[in-house]
Amino acid sequence: METKTKIAKAIIKVMKEVKGMEKNSRVGAGTKGAYDGTKDQDVKEIFNKALSENGLCMLQIGIEEETQIDRWEEEDAWSKSVPKAMKSKQSVFTKVKVKYLLLHDSGESIELAGYGHGVDPQDKGAGKATTYAMKNCLLYSFCTPVAKMDDT
Repeated sequence: METKTKIAKAIIKVMKEVKGMEKNSRVGAGTKGAYDGTKDQDVKEIFNKALSENGLCMLQIGIEEETQIDRWEEEDAWSKSVPKAMKSKQSVFTKVKVKYLLLHDSGESIELAGYGHGVDPQDKGAGKATTYAMKNCLLYSFCTPVAKMDDT
């Protein structure tokens, strides 16, 4: 069995440096469906610093993607005509499983994985899904707590 002591030590150092993240962003509006989240930029800034200072980089090496597009017609609430005009709507749901290579400057590496999904009425579902997959991978691979989790 191959020993990967250098990468293991670097991972432990990153875990010690990145002690936690805050949910500092409100996603959505109103009380229905809105939630607090952690900004992608904040996750990447903190991990970029910690990974690079410990000789680590993370490269995307594979992606499995599934997309589902649903289209329907609905009444246009802004229409002045009687009966109200209809408009076409769509929802694009994308889910991804992404493989990453965590590479140490010693040449040692390990594979990591992340899962993400995203919904958008146009073309941004894939971007949302891959962003979430990377955040998920970083936070879970390095056992990073995110604010207080209320999983009761």
